[in-house]
Amino acid sequence: MAVPSRSVGVQEFLEGSRKAGVLLLDARSPGEFAEAHIPGALSFPLFDDAERAEVGTLYKQEGREMAVERGLEFIGPRMADMVRQAKALFAEQPSRRPIHMYCWRGGMRSGSLSWLLRTAGLPVVLLEGGYKAYKQTLPEFMGRDWPLVRVGGYTGSAKTAVLHALAEAGEQVVDLEGLARHFGSAFGNLRRHAQPTSEHFRNLLAEALTGLDSNRRIWVENESRRIGNVHVPEPFYKRMIACPALEMLRSMEDRVSHLVGMYGGFETDLLREAFEAIGTELGGPETREALTALDGNDLATAARIALEYYDRAYEHGLQKRAKDNRHPVDAQGATLAQCAERLMAAADDMGL
Repeated sequence: MAVPSRSVGVQEFLEGSRKAGVLLLDARSPGEFAEAHIPGALSFPLFDDAERAEVGTLYKQEGREMAVERGLEFIGPRMADMVRQAKALFAEQPSRRPIHMYCWRGGMRSGSLSWLLRTAGLPVVLLEGGYKAYKQTLPEFMGRDWPLVRVGGYTGSAKTAVLHALAEAGEQVVDLEGLARHFGSAFGNLRRHAQPTSEHFRNLLAEALTGLDSNRRIWVENESRRIGNVHVPEPFYKRMIACPALEMLRSMEDRVSHLVGMYGGFETDLLREAFEAIGTELGGPETREALTALDGNDLATAARIALEYYDRAYEHGLQKRAKDNRHPVDAQGATLAQCAERLMAAADDMGL
C-alpha cells in the first residue's frame, strides 16, 4: 500500500529538509541541477537532459497525453532501479525522516517520482510550486535589513583571513569569496576551481544567511558586484553598500607579507599568467619587472608591483563611491586575531 502523499509550502519544506538525516532529492534533469539547486540536494532525475527536452517539446506540440506516454516509455524500464537507488539512499539516513523532493514546478516529474517511491513504501514530502516557488522567495529574503558590517581594506589586507578570525571569536560571518570560490582578482582563482553560477551562488548565500541572528551584526567582506564570474544578488548588494564599512589600515609590509604567504605555494607559471592578464593595465615595464622577479623567486617584489596596480583600482573605486559609509581602523602590524579584536572594538564603539 502506498504511503500517503504530502505537499508543503516553501518555508515548511526548507525547515524540514534542513533537519539532520533528511534526504533531499532534486527530480529535475542533470543540466537543471548543475545550473542551480537547493543547497544540500542530491540530483535524482526522472529524465536526463535529452529526454526532458523531448517530453517538453511533445507537451507543447502534441499535448499532455502524448508527453506522458513518451515519458513512461523512458522511465518504465528503469523504475525498479530508481526504487532501489532511493531505498539505498534512504537507508543511509538513520533518522527515517521523510524524503523531501522537488522538481521545477512541483508537478509531473516530482509527482510521478513521488508516487513511485511511495508505492515502494518510502515517505515523501513534495515542495508545492517546486524550485520555481523557492526561487521566487529569494529576492525579498536577500533584501532584508540584514545588520551587515563590511570589512574593507586595500588588496592584501587579509580581509578573508580576518573574517575567519572574527568567526573564531564568535562573530557572525558570511564569507562571500568562499561561497563564490574566488578571491576576486586576476589572482583569485589560480587553481581553476569551478565557480557556481550566479544563481546557485545566490542559493548558497541564502543558505548561509538562514539561521543567523538578525539582531546581531553580520560581517562580510566589502565586495564589488562581481566576484570572478559570479554576481552578488542585487537586493543583497544594495543592502551591503548601505551598511558601514570598517576600513582596515594595513602597512605595505603587512600586505606584501600576506600575499607572499598566500601565493608563495603556487607554481610560477600560474602567477605569470595572472600578471600577463593584467599586463595592459599594469604597464609593459612593470609587467616585465614583475615577471623577472617571479623568475628570480622574488615574490615580495612581484607582490609590491601587483599592489601598485590594485591600489590604483581601489582608489578609483573609492572616488566613485565618495559617499560610502567608511570608518578607518588602524591595523598596522597586527596579527589576524588582533585585527579581529580591533574591528570588534570599533564596531562596539559605533553601536553596531
